[in-house]
Amino acid sequence: MKRTPYVRAAVSVVLLAAGPVAAATSASASASAHAARTATAVTADTAARADTDAQGAAAAALKKYPGYVESLDQDGAVWHVNVVGKNGKSNSEVIVSSSGAASRANQDTGQDAGEYKTLIAAKVGAAKAMKAALAAQPGKVRSLDWDNENDNGVADHWSVQIKSANGATRDVGIDATTGKVVPADSGGDNGDDGGDNG
Repeated sequence: MKRTPYVRAAVSVVLLAAGPVAAATSASASASAHAARTATAVTADTAARADTDAQGAAAAALKKYPGYVESLDQDGAVWHVNVVGKNGKSNSEVIVSSSGAASRANQDTGQDAGEYKTLIAAKVGAAKAMKAALAAQPGKVRSLDWDNENDNGVADHWSVQIKSANGATRDVGIDATTGKVVPADSGGDNGDDGGDNG
């Protein structure tokens, strides 16, 4: 029976010695869990900051304000997207951030619906025009504009500016009915880009 105090003392010594090890193990596990949560948060934050491309900006703008994209262009980290309402009587500028968040900057109501008649009736919308332009000229879309002025006998079309991997920009015209490439510089608006079209 005299062994019992010695056994208890030995167990106490082992527990006391294991205490810091167990605490260190627990602290290590806690630090690992915290590091994993931080890494996940950083990854999520990085994904949220990923640059939205032109196609993503157009989709985000249409989700915020349904209708027809008339034009879009990138200004620094944000996109300015003009959306004509489904009835053609309103025009909204939608700002889309680099994370894809859309907010309406301003809206102009009471428009003449006839002004946007050809845009609304176009068989090839903005999304298809960007896809066709990228098929003809690989790169990234930097701007898109609806052109229905029919200058120089060119039918209604989209003018899509694309920046290629080597940094050169080129305007690609896409016919609004056929989706085929047409001369983009029909209205003279892009006169300084003439050298990039060849």
